Amino acid sequence: MAASTKSDNQTYGSTLDKADLENFPVAPFFLPAAWRTDLMAVYGFARLVDDTGDGDLADPAGVARLLGVPEQASVTRSDEGETAFRLALLDGLERDLGRAFEAALTPSAAAPRHPLMRALVPLVGRHALTPEPFRRLIEANRVDQSVARYPAYRDLLGYCTLSADPVGRLVLSIAGVSTPERVAYSDAICSALQVVEHLQDVAEDFGRGRIYLPTEDLERFGVSEHDLASPTAGPRVRELVAFEAERARTLLDHGAPLVGTVSGRLRLLLAGFTAGGYATLEAIEAAGYDVLAQQPKPDKRRLAAKAARLFAKGR
Repeated sequence: MAASTKSDNQTYGSTLDKADLENFPVAPFFLPAAWRTDLMAVYGFARLVDDTGDGDLADPAGVARLLGVPEQASVTRSDEGETAFRLALLDGLERDLGRAFEAALTPSAAAPRHPLMRALVPLVGRHALTPEPFRRLIEANRVDQSVARYPAYRDLLGYCTLSADPVGRLVLSIAGVSTPERVAYSDAICSALQVVEHLQDVAEDFGRGRIYLPTEDLERFGVSEHDLASPTAGPRVRELVAFEAERARTLLDHGAPLVGTVSGRLRLLLAGFTAGGYATLEAIEAAGYDVLAQQPKPDKRRLAAKAARLFAKGR
């Protein structure tokens, strides 16, 4: 495996540092060191792909060179050119993902070019992972380049099968506890967490030209896109957010029994992830469902208390 350069380490670190901003620790201290390493590798991949799709890479031109994406693509400034560049980078990441799996199966194979992809090699080998969940995360970001509105709630959930559910499935695989029943519970939790994140980020997403609130619900509550551009949420926007929050809570309730199907530190981890969703919903409610004035953040004490209750009850 190729040695990491100082530049690689800076790229690696700047992306992984974003784990501290999540609603619940990605790889908390109570987990075995090997699990923490594996979870951070998955997070690093997911964060890299998301930052690529959102145009948030610290050094996009550098990543382009690393992945062999044509240099001229990185200097285009038009909206159309930016979209083409992001898609080219995502294609480059998928090729590098292929290198990671080849290197995991054949030690003599060429190593992945990006350091966060190289981190996947031992992970894939230890847990016999397949490329499919990783590819779905890349595909979600391709969708983001062309789809900015979701007509119905079922369409949004379809997007979540690409953008969120694969992460939960990878966690189960890393823990060695994946079963059809657990996967179904996990999908419900992950989709719920994605919907919750969309509610937190309504203003930010709107600034990027995206609306994840279903169009049919905007119409049902009489909310226009102009309303989402306001500095604070009016009554109709608040009613809409409350409606979507209840949907997310229902999804969490459907998936929460996953916690009771495992034990030990994994149970605590899953309780924490699920509690993060509930705590964020409480923060949104405490803000009066005004997600435009500021991004509601979960209270850490309430999150810990909810996690403890989920751990004890198993749901």
